[in-house]
Parts: sequence; C-alpha cells; structure tokens
Amino acid sequence: MKKIYAILLVIGLFTLFLSNDVSGAAEAVATTADDQAAVEVTIYNSNVGLVKDLRNIRLAKGIQELRFMNVAAQIIPTSVNIRSAISPDSFSVLEQNYEYDLLSPRKLIDKYVGKAVKLVSKNPYTDKEDTVTATILSNNEGIPVYRIGNEITFGHPGRIIFPEIPDNLISKPTLVWLLNNRATSQQKIETLYLTNGINWRADYVLTLDRKDAAGDLNGWVTVDNKSGASYKNAKLKLVAGDIHRARDDLKREKVMAAAVSQRAEPEFREAAFFEYHIYTLERNTTIKENQTKQIGLLSASNVALKKEFLYRGAAHYYRNRYGDAITHDKVGVFLEIQNKKENNLGMPLPKGIVRVYKEDHDNSLQFVGEDSMDHTPKDEKIRIKMGNAFDIAASRKQTVWEKISKDTYEIAFEISLRNHKTEDVTIKVIEPLSWDWKILESSHRYTKVDAHTASFDVPVKKDSEAKLIYRARLRF
Repeated sequence: MKKIYAILLVIGLFTLFLSNDVSGAAEAVATTADDQAAVEVTIYNSNVGLVKDLRNIRLAKGIQELRFMNVAAQIIPTSVNIRSAISPDSFSVLEQNYEYDLLSPRKLIDKYVGKAVKLVSKNPYTDKEDTVTATILSNNEGIPVYRIGNEITFGHPGRIIFPEIPDNLISKPTLVWLLNNRATSQQKIETLYLTNGINWRADYVLTLDRKDAAGDLNGWVTVDNKSGASYKNAKLKLVAGDIHRARDDLKREKVMAAAVSQRAEPEFREAAFFEYHIYTLERNTTIKENQTKQIGLLSASNVALKKEFLYRGAAHYYRNRYGDAITHDKVGVFLEIQNKKENNLGMPLPKGIVRVYKEDHDNSLQFVGEDSMDHTPKDEKIRIKMGNAFDIAASRKQTVWEKISKDTYEIAFEISLRNHKTEDVTIKVIEPLSWDWKILESSHRYTKVDAHTASFDVPVKKDSEAKLIYRARLRF
C-alpha cells in the first residue's frame, strides 16, 4: 500500500512540474502598433533616440511568450526595459530575445536551399503560364541554381512560388519575451529602448535689413528618422547637449534647409535638464519612417547685430625675414549677435547651421552666407562667419628685421587696407605675435587680447586707404 502511495505521489509531483514547465506555457501573444495607448520619443542630437511605447495587452495567466512587434529596426537590444504600468509585481521576465532575421527575397531563397519550389513563366507561343517544380541547390551571389528533373540550370526567367514563409523568418524586427504573468485583467505594458538612426538638429534663417544692423531670426527643428519605425501621434522631446556615449555612433545626415519665405512658429517649451536642455513639443506629432520633418523652434524680429571686418595675420610672419610684400590678403566678414532677452532672444539655442539672406535691389531674397554655431547659452554671443569682403583689399610688407641680441629681434610691418566700398568701415586687425613681445611704436592704438595676440581697430574711409604701421620687439 505504501508503495502505491509513493508512486501516486511521484506522478502527482511530475504532473505539477509539467503544469509549470515552459513547454506547457500559454499560446504566444503578438502585439502590434495597433495596441498602442501612447508613444513618446526623445531624440538626442547624436543620432540616437529613446522610445517609450505603452500598449494595452491581454495576457493569459502563467508562463507565455509575448511577441512585441513594430519596434525600430535599429534598436539597441541591450537597452530594452519592460515594466507593467499597472503593477510592477504583476509579471516577471524570464527571457528576452530580439529577432531581426527579416524576410527578403534573398533570405527566402536561402531558407529554401535543398527544398522544392515552383517556377512560373509565360510561354511566348501560347501566352499561357507554365509551371514546373524545381529544387533550389544554392543561392550564390543572389543567383539561384535549380535542379529541374535530372537537369541543373540557373537564370530561370520565371517567378518563384514558395509554399510558405519559414518559421525563422519575420517581416518586421520583433522583441520576444518569455513572461510569467500573474495578473488576471488586461495588462498595460511600457517598453523603453534606445535606437540608432534618428537624429535632430536646429537650422536657423537670418534675414538681414538694408543696413546690416539688424535682422529677423527664425529657428527650425529638423528631425530625420531612419530608425526603421514610424511613431504615430507621439509626444516629442528633443535633448540638446554634448552627451557622452561609450561608442561613437555619430553620422553626418543630410539636412533639409528651411524655406526662407516661411516664418517659424515656435512650438517647443524649453527647460534645463541635467547638464543639457530639453525642448518639448506642445502637441503630439507623427514621425514617419524615412521622413525628414521640420517644426518651428523660435521666431525673433529686429534682432540687433554687429558686422565686423577682420584681417588676421599669420604667426610665421614674425619668425622670418620677408623681402617681398604680401599682397591680396583676404579680409573676413563676420556677424555677431548677443543672445540676450533685451535683444529679443535670450533662450538657450541648440547647435545648428545659420543661413543668412538679404533682399537685393529688386526686393528678392538672396543667399549671402552660412556658418555652423555651437550650443549657445543665454547671454552669450553668436558669431557667424559670412565669407570674405569683395571690396576691401589688404597687403603687408616687412619694413624692419633687426637682430638686437642673441635672442631678441625687432620687426616692423606696414599693413595697407584699401576700402572700395561706398561707406566708411572699421577693420579689426589681429596680429598673432609670438613669444615675449612688446610693441614699441604704432600708428594706431592696440589691445593685448592675450599672451600671443594684439588687436588694432583701423578706420578706413570710403574709396580710401589706411595704413597700420607698428614696430615690435620679440624675445625668443
């Protein structure tokens, strides 16, 4: 009798084990974007995005497989986190897999190597379709080789008919979890993951007035989505800052320039976030796969600016003797903007490209230059290099090169600045003096910018020439 009880006990324990074993798990559940309750996308300006996908899913109680579809093709699998928005203890994850063996013509043929398929081609004489059964022998370099009857061939003109899709091929990247669900009601599951291939940047359009003393500045956010997924009716956040990543995933993206005829309507709310700034779109938006989208970031009118003409010397001028004059040097043109509230700005501006336009004599906007700017906090300067001045010429000649002692020299330069414009200008001359230096005499006042730089402001009247002459002592 005791032996019978022992046998029954073993059978009962074995049955209990089977009831809890994975092989007895409930049927797999598949969830798609149709189950989404909400989606939020936070995009960083380093070609990476954070996706929060909240879905309503009905799960059976116990151990089962959940196939979470419509995730980004460029997902970073190790970044995935899943939790219940109803109760953290309502389920646990036993196993997580990322399946990305996607269905494609070549992969489909590869999976059918050694198996039978049908080849359908049109008979040119009867105009009817002929069907033959063939076995795929190989698919080297995308060219399948067939056995038809007792013959081997390749390059068959017909289309291939496959009996079914292999189990190990999927149409879309899918996250697969093995879950132990303890809830009896419908679950609300939030999945969080990082994905590559989604990027954003700021683009700015500056339209100058007639006198180049002020302008209208419009800012646009350009979102470029190549992550391999669409985000429907998503809450959008953008993070600006230099975020460190363990691996360099930065890529240069093509940027769509904002139309200069359009005025940006600001739609983002800005706030400080850790050591960065976050910009939240105050409405939901849909970001389609392989889409470039532009949204207004800022609009500022009558922004005061300063135009500067800059002539910069080169360090080697001070290390050698020059017999010939250096002619046809370029004078650069720069615009400087104060990012201050009293200048109709005063918000943290993310890095991007500033494109500058101005109306010509026919009141038609023309492109006059562009430059990239870095992240700019409020109350700091934005400096835009426009190019080189056409109607300002510069040249220089070395008039003195004397060795005073073993390690001391005296040099002198005459810098000629010629203004062919119809208005007076002031040209800033930057001289990169080396080592221990002292200016002995100068035709114009100078400012010691730093240990290696002297700066001169030289007024030049219209259709006139001005000369900056100075002598310096250098100790090497």
